[in-house]
Amino acid sequence: MTIEVEVQAVTSFEPVPDQQAFARWAGAALQGHDSAIVTVRLVDSEESRGLNSRFRGVDRPTNVLSFPAGLPAEIGIPLLGDLVICAPLVEAEALEQGKSPTDHWAHLTVHGVLHLLGYDHEESLAAREMEAIEVRVLETLGIANPYD
Repeated sequence: MTIEVEVQAVTSFEPVPDQQAFARWAGAALQGHDSAIVTVRLVDSEESRGLNSRFRGVDRPTNVLSFPAGLPAEIGIPLLGDLVICAPLVEAEALEQGKSPTDHWAHLTVHGVLHLLGYDHEESLAAREMEAIEVRVLETLGIANPYD
């Protein structure tokens, strides 16, 4: 399995996880896939808010946005897509929820990768399926169920 993860840290917020951490978390979510290329862009609240407003019609920052590449298989490039993660919001949520910031970063990375793979949580059945997969993947990383 070849998983390539490029991290673009354009946030002034520190500390943020390193490239190896994102590669490990994305790789765990991509078990069973031969290869994938994912870009993770770490942003501040302003950029997150702008993207969330433009692409989802919600005028506030959000923790993670997923942008699937949607390339046809015949192209032969395993580009899965891009994740945009709002660094200050991830840290604030972890503190507010009493979670380890590292565990929350991992959870949001796994969550975002699952969106790139086509999972969603718009309907309750789909949400339960996605959450169950997240819990299983996070367990392989030694991270407790974030929904408990």
